[in-house]
Amino acid sequence: MEKLVPFYISDLAKITNHRSGEIKFGEKMLTVPKNTDILTFVKECDAQYILFGIPEDIGIRANFGRPGAASAWDSAIKSIANIQHNRFCKGSQILVLGQLDVAAEMEAAKNLDFYNINHRQEFSKLVESVDKEVAHIISNIILAGKTPIVIGGGHNNAYGNIKGTALAKGKPINAVNFDAHSDFRILEGRHSGNGFSYAYEEGFLKKYFIFGLHENYTSKNVLDIIKKIEDRVRFNTYDEISIRKEKNFENELSEAFHFIKNDAYGIEIDLDAIPNIASSAMTMSGFSIEQLRQFVHHFGKNENAAYIHICEGAPDLGEEKNNHLIGKLIGYLVTDFIKAQAEL
Repeated sequence: MEKLVPFYISDLAKITNHRSGEIKFGEKMLTVPKNTDILTFVKECDAQYILFGIPEDIGIRANFGRPGAASAWDSAIKSIANIQHNRFCKGSQILVLGQLDVAAEMEAAKNLDFYNINHRQEFSKLVESVDKEVAHIISNIILAGKTPIVIGGGHNNAYGNIKGTALAKGKPINAVNFDAHSDFRILEGRHSGNGFSYAYEEGFLKKYFIFGLHENYTSKNVLDIIKKIEDRVRFNTYDEISIRKEKNFENELSEAFHFIKNDAYGIEIDLDAIPNIASSAMTMSGFSIEQLRQFVHHFGKNENAAYIHICEGAPDLGEEKNNHLIGKLIGYLVTDFIKAQAEL
């Protein structure tokens, strides 16, 4: 845990807007006390959900994307701290662990250009460095019997989430990914577009369902690869559900769930699947926020849901006056997941 920047009670106090007659999450969420063994506290504390941030966009840059996702953690934790603590959802269920220290990697990525072929290997090495630390932290959280809630960062971090969970469980896990893209690109060096294909190739990912793939942005090569391994990797498309109405949204939730439900699975959320959300690959067409929240609820209400990862939101790319809205959206998804778990 040496690469973890802990989040202390004093940090929480700075971002919580206290108001007479109200109780905010920031007044009830747990943090690890200073000079305390982190893993022991995580294991023994009453909170089930461990909030962890990865403030980087290196994998996005390495995949020709626009940087900006590094700011999502800061926006999200400020919004989450100011959610109302009430009978619907309690802040005391969450421990705010902190964020991964990616300062060195982010600094090294500053002067790299992915369009320069000589820089690509360096980008991949930086992503691999982040992978290693993410997998280590996620594995320790799972081993402590807790549930990680991971705020990215780029979708490259799906690899570390899957690997860390698989190592803790001692076997490969499944994943369901709400995304406009497959992130199942060729193994050409690590970036945000191949986290799942690397996890699959290395034996950490057993079954994988991509929910709401955009047909215009999925290559023939990826479709051909998936077709050959459809017993383990399946998808539906946004176009067949919402445009051509060939499939029904609720039915597809059930189909995807039945495909992955029998083993521990990760819930992966890429915010670039939602229209007009500032992200590395912003879209004008896609599922609604309400449908995304229904998705989180549907997959969250099962004991095999091992973690949730919300990524690719980029407040820095949004309107200056409304750049808090991505953090607010992430807050909704976090509480939707916890409420769904309460139904178990």
